[in-house]
Amino acid sequence: MTKVKAALFGLAFGDALGAPTEFMRYEEIIERYGERGPRDLPPRGLVTDDTQMTLAVASSLVDALAHPPLTAHALEPLLRDRFVVWLADPENNRAPGNTCLAACAALREGRPWWKATVHGSKGCGANMRVAPMGLAPGLTDDERAGAAQLQAAMTHGHPTGLAASELSALAVRWLLDGLPVAELPAALRARCESQREVYRTDWLGDDLWRRPMVDSPSQFIATGWDECLSVLTGLEDQVRYVGPDADPCVAGGAGWVAEEALATALYCLLLFPDSPLDAVARAAASSGDSDSIASLAGGMAGAVHGVDAWPADWYGRIEYRDDLNRYAAAWS
Repeated sequence: MTKVKAALFGLAFGDALGAPTEFMRYEEIIERYGERGPRDLPPRGLVTDDTQMTLAVASSLVDALAHPPLTAHALEPLLRDRFVVWLADPENNRAPGNTCLAACAALREGRPWWKATVHGSKGCGANMRVAPMGLAPGLTDDERAGAAQLQAAMTHGHPTGLAASELSALAVRWLLDGLPVAELPAALRARCESQREVYRTDWLGDDLWRRPMVDSPSQFIATGWDECLSVLTGLEDQVRYVGPDADPCVAGGAGWVAEEALATALYCLLLFPDSPLDAVARAAASSGDSDSIASLAGGMAGAVHGVDAWPADWYGRIEYRDDLNRYAAAWS
């Protein structure tokens, strides 16, 4: 349980540290917080839609797993319900992404999810919330991958959002299972290659892939895996060439889109594999989508290091701590 809890809280800690820096230039962040970025959680650590939607996904997954097996038929209505509840929540005032807002509004109207989704969007809203699919124990590889892609596809219909969400969930799972940080980039690249033409019809149905100029589901999904592979290629070299004192977005991208958010978060973890606080602070000190990058980095770092990764008093200062504790206990 300690690593599951550390990952769940870690993503919330990263979210809270990155929220104030999200729309700041890198030079402004460094001037305010110092060379390595924000390192202290406020007395009340407020999160953004990243953590809020992660909790919505977690709630859906817990309920779906109460009646196995996990299927799209069981999970989709639960995700729909939680996303619609999130949309109407008065606390949904943390600069949520336009894609999530538009798609959730269409879900609220009762549209089939493949019509409600924003087909051209691969924003990081697809994978900022996917950690529960990596944290839940006992899932088969197909269940984990399919559930990760489905929760993404309900709002972000671009194939890269699907592929990046699967990779983000697997990164957390593999780190929980003991994969060394240094081996993670290669493992993710291998996944891109092995899954390149795998379209999960049992999870995604036969409508999502049908687009102009797309002749088959395998052609549709290959685009996503190719874009993820591109941004992950050479990431280890960036650790040497860019280094720990520069804007991490130089290495992995600004993070507004899903594959870049994953790559830049992973880059920060590679910079500081033995220091989770440094990894998350570096992620929060980024010129792009800082809260999402830091949230992804925090989830991965917690999965590596366990509860001692984070200052003990932070666990009592973060928003939604009761919910975070509940899901950590459910997956212990």
